[in-house]
Amino acid sequence: MSNKKKVSAARFLNAKITSTISITLVLVLLGVTLLILFLGNSLSNHVKENMSFNVMLSASVNDAQISSIRRQLDAQPFVRSSRFISKEEAKEQLIRELGEDPEELLGYNPALDCIEIFLHSEYANSDSIAVINKVIRRESNVTDLLYQQEAIDLINENLSKVMTVLLILAVVLLFISFTLIRNTIRLSVYSKRFIIHTMKLVGATGSFIRKPFVVHNIYTGILAGILADAIILGLISYFSKEYVAIQPLISTIDLVIIFSGVVLLGVLITTLATTFAVNRYVRMGSDQLYYV
Repeated sequence: MSNKKKVSAARFLNAKITSTISITLVLVLLGVTLLILFLGNSLSNHVKENMSFNVMLSASVNDAQISSIRRQLDAQPFVRSSRFISKEEAKEQLIRELGEDPEELLGYNPALDCIEIFLHSEYANSDSIAVINKVIRRESNVTDLLYQQEAIDLINENLSKVMTVLLILAVVLLFISFTLIRNTIRLSVYSKRFIIHTMKLVGATGSFIRKPFVVHNIYTGILAGILADAIILGLISYFSKEYVAIQPLISTIDLVIIFSGVVLLGVLITTLATTFAVNRYVRMGSDQLYYV
């Protein structure tokens, strides 16, 4: 008798481990997808916030006016940071780009003083830039706002396409993950279909029958989520060391959201999958139990 109990306990433990590992691997896939979404969003913001806009100043502007204009720009909600570029520094940039001194050819320095500004990512789009252009040009000592409209449109268009593809991928993977986890749980519930039927015969309600299965698999979902988080953290640590450039793109808040999301998805998916799986056998007649 004791041997039978040992065999049953071993089978139960083996099924439990197999189910947990299966759910963990699926949650790792979902977690990595969430991580890629956050990385894509961070990369998008990083690219947008590093696009420069040159506020060109008139030739007659003095130092006091330059300081005043810069303070006004820094006070604007759309400006993330600014940097003053003198006409001498601008001339040095022209020499590096052209390979020769334009002042020697023209007899004067064609460069103007300018203020280089960087926008917050949410303002780095065509509609906002058009409004920003009007706001900046109201200043009498500002002659022009220079930026590469085509490059900005191309960047926004490509980033939008990438994020759309990632979102579609996330939805597809979420559906696949739910299906895989549901099948895993259905197999574990399948072996207890006769117990479910017996509970029905003695008058147990559907909610009473579902409760122990749901609670058991919620714990499994939490455990699988924690294991998946550990694996994802290991992957992040490895790739952060191999590719240092991605470190600034991953914030602590993003990691907390991702890790919490993986555990919550583990709980949510296992709860729904268990409910569907148990309901199937609760509704099933006794003559059908032998043919499923």
